[in-house]
Amino acid sequence: MTGAEAGAARPVPRRRLRLRLRATVAFAIGALAVSLALSGLTYGLVRRYLLEQRESTATTQVYLNARLVRSSLLAGDTDVPALLASLATTLGSQPVLELDGDWFARVVNVGRDDLPGPLRATVLDGGASRQRFAAGGVPYLAVGVALPDADAAYFEAFPLTELERTLDTLRAALLVAATITTVAGAALGWYASRRVLRPLRDVADTAALIAEGDLSARIDEHGDADLDPLVRSFNDMASTLEGRLERDARFASDVSHELRSPLTAMRAAVEVVDARRDELPERVRVAVAVLRGQVRRFERMVLDLLEISRIDAGVVPVDLRPRNVAGFVRRVARGLLPDGPPVEVSPAAAEALALVDERRFERVLANLVENAQKHGGGVTRVAVDAGDGRVRVLVEDHGPGVPAEERSRIFERYARGDAARHQVGTGLGLALAAEHVRLHWGRVWVEDAPDGGARFVVELPKAVS
Repeated sequence: MTGAEAGAARPVPRRRLRLRLRATVAFAIGALAVSLALSGLTYGLVRRYLLEQRESTATTQVYLNARLVRSSLLAGDTDVPALLASLATTLGSQPVLELDGDWFARVVNVGRDDLPGPLRATVLDGGASRQRFAAGGVPYLAVGVALPDADAAYFEAFPLTELERTLDTLRAALLVAATITTVAGAALGWYASRRVLRPLRDVADTAALIAEGDLSARIDEHGDADLDPLVRSFNDMASTLEGRLERDARFASDVSHELRSPLTAMRAAVEVVDARRDELPERVRVAVAVLRGQVRRFERMVLDLLEISRIDAGVVPVDLRPRNVAGFVRRVARGLLPDGPPVEVSPAAAEALALVDERRFERVLANLVENAQKHGGGVTRVAVDAGDGRVRVLVEDHGPGVPAEERSRIFERYARGDAARHQVGTGLGLALAAEHVRLHWGRVWVEDAPDGGARFVVELPKAVS
C-alpha cells in the first residue's frame, strides 16, 4: 500500500507529569520543605527556651525552700510533714525530704522511689542536680540539693504537664501553618507556571494553526524582553516556511500547467498511432500500448499535481450539499466496482445525510478503491455506517495491511511504504483523498480489517436534515 517507509523502532517514552503540574508540585514541595524547616527551628527554639525558663525558675524555688528547710532542721524539734506542707510551691511542685535515712513526701504520688536513681545518688553524695522523668504517665522535672549541715537532702518534683500542653499546641499550630504554606506555595506555583507558560501555549496554538494550513498565523509580542526574542524567531520561521511553501506550490502549479501542453500533444500523437495499430508490426504495437499507458499515468499525475496546487493555494471551489451518503456510495461503487461486493449499509446509515461535494467525494472513493486494487489485492468490502453524529464509509481489502508505524504517514504526499516500494506511482492518491476529506470537515484513517488486510475509514459529520 502506498505509505512512508517505516523508520527504526523507537522506545516508548515514559509518561511524565505535565510541565505546569511539575512546577506546581515543585513549588509545593519547596514551600513544604521551607515551612517544615522553619517550624522545626521555631519549635526547637521555643521548647528549649521554655524548658530553660522552667528549670531556672524551679532551681531558684528549690534553693529558697531548701534554705527554709535547713533553717528549720537546724532549729531542732521540727515537725517534718508540717514543714513540707508549709513550703511555697507556686509551680505545683511536690517536695520530698531525706533526713537521717528516712524519706518524707507531701503527697504519696511522688516519693523516694519515683525520683531518678542518678539524681538521688548525686544529691545524697553532697551535690546538687536536676533531671526530667515520668511518674504515673506524668512528666516531671526533679531538682535536688544536699543539706549536709542538717544531714538531709531536699528534692522537689515539678510537673511539666502544662508545658507539654503548650508545646503540643505549638506543634499543632506550626503543622497547620506548614499546611497552609504548602497549599499557598502550590497555588503560587500554579499561577506562576500559568503566567510563564502562557507564551509557550501561544506558540503551541499558533503552531497548531500553521499545521492545519493557516500559514498566516503569528504570535503577538508580549512586551517581555526575555520572551519577545523567542516570539520574533518563531514568527520569522513561520514567515520563511510560508514563503517556501508558496514558492513550492507555485512551482508545482507552473510545472503542471507547462506540462499540460506537451502532454496533450503526446496523447494526441499516441491516439493517432494507436488508431492504426493493426498496420504496425507486433513489437511496435506493444511499444505503443506501453506508451499509451504511461501517457495516461503521466496525465493523471499532472492532474493530481494541479489539484494539490489548487488546494494549497486555497482556490478550490467546494460545492457542499446535503446528500444521502449510502445512496451516493452505492451509485459510485457500481461504476468503480461493477463486479465487486455489494455495498453494506447499516440501518442507522440508511437515511443519514452529510454535506458532500459529489465530484470530490467520488474522487475520494475512487482513490481508495484504486489503492486497494493496486496494493491491497482488491476490494473485499464497502460499507456505510453511522453513529455519534457521524457517517462513516469503510473500504476493506485483503492485502498485507498497513503497519502501525506507517498509518499516519501513508496520507502524506509522495510517501511510499514497504508494501508499495516496487510500484510505480506518484504517492499523491491517498494524500489527495485526505485533502478532499478535510474540505468536507471530515477525517480519514486506516486500521486493521477484522478478516485481515486494511480498512480505510472516511468519517463525515452528519448534516442537519
